[in-house]
Amino acid sequence: MEAHKLRGVMYGLAVVVPVIMLLQNLVLGATDECVYSGIINLGDSNSDTGGSSAAFGQAPYPHGETFFHAPVGRLCDGRLIIDFIAESLGLPYLNAFLDAVGSNFTHGVNFATAGSIILPQTRTLKQSGFSPISLDVQWAQFNDFHRRTQIFCQKESIFQELLPKPELFSRALYTIDIGQNDSTSSLFLNKSTDQVKAVVPVIMDQFKNIVKDLPLAAFTYVDVYSVKYNLFTQTKKLGFKESLKTCCGYGGKLNYDKDVVCGATKKVKGKEVLVAKACKDPSVWINWDGFHYTEAANKYVFDQIVGGSFSDPPIPVKLACHRH
Repeated sequence: MEAHKLRGVMYGLAVVVPVIMLLQNLVLGATDECVYSGIINLGDSNSDTGGSSAAFGQAPYPHGETFFHAPVGRLCDGRLIIDFIAESLGLPYLNAFLDAVGSNFTHGVNFATAGSIILPQTRTLKQSGFSPISLDVQWAQFNDFHRRTQIFCQKESIFQELLPKPELFSRALYTIDIGQNDSTSSLFLNKSTDQVKAVVPVIMDQFKNIVKDLPLAAFTYVDVYSVKYNLFTQTKKLGFKESLKTCCGYGGKLNYDKDVVCGATKKVKGKEVLVAKACKDPSVWINWDGFHYTEAANKYVFDQIVGGSFSDPPIPVKLACHRH
């Protein structure tokens, strides 16, 4: 896409662990709240609202039990940070781009899939344990979605009721929540800490290569690392009961077994019985399934970052928009 076509895509929120970045054209002193017409998100499991489930199979119960009362494609007992962002802006929850059944994209779209990384993925999910839908693939999906939306919206069809209007792309909040799996994948290959650190510049170069299509963007960094670190160092003070122990899992001191993950079942006398169950009260736990946060932890992180306290410059999400 040419730079001039992306003029309206220059503001938004992006997350790259351990920081969040706001893509914006900021006019200092502007105090009017933004009116975002939608959200466009790219990322991994921290913001995946159904992409991985659509591609590789639904995350089973008890995922989703706290808020949605059923599995809804989120690796969490309830809402994610991206859901709380949508709520705060008065927007619907995002449907996944890969979920073809029952999705409505009039107020945005989510390209995130669990296990995604920033670096181009060269191995299959089975080979690596990580999604083949890396950031470059998601960015290509976004560009194709943007192009095809313009075409279909010019036609009289049902697509007009399910796709965003062309002007949404210039008035949406853009978020990118990705990066942690790049370092995790290196650790899984038994690389040393120094070797993992050495890969970071390569990861950032790839990220820069993606966002170079956003020449008018200004980036506001939000230190989510500090927020999440507080969860584990001030667990009791913040009202949580457990930090490292898994709420939904099975076995061992930490209630976690990589071969018996949250929602796992086994056959007992011909019947499927839930083995990896959820704890009684996820609202006082931080760790949901061994990898992901509970809704309560996600809400804590959102509450800390939404006002701009951890941003540089300190700009709230509701003010991080382009000013004409």
